[in-house]
Amino acid sequence: VQLQASGGGLVQAGGSLRLSCAASGSIFGIKSMTWYRQAPGKQRELVATIGLGSSTAYADSVKGRFTISRDNAKNTVYLHLSSLKPEDTAVYYCKLTSRGNDYWGQGTLVTVSS
Repeated sequence: VQLQASGGGLVQAGGSLRLSCAASGSIFGIKSMTWYRQAPGKQRELVATIGLGSSTAYADSVKGRFTISRDNAKNTVYLHLSSLKPEDTAVYYCKLTSRGNDYWGQGTLVTVSS
């Protein structure tokens, strides 16, 4: 299973971005797809997750500003980031959980300027 994340970039505070993460390979029984982020000098943190039946959960810091969604036909998960703040600057990683295994993408950098 390979994950390809894209959509990061430089954006001004208050702006928006949409991240995508496409999964390919032998994928069976996806349990959940999750976005994490890691800011410089900080630990990786969970941002948002979407599970079976499209149930979602978000970190408190992004609730109301970020939206996670998935396209099951394309094995792709999206993260729409809005009202961005400089503290959202980080490398964003996607993770796919399937049959007890976790698969990670390579990360995409989001930089928010003030």
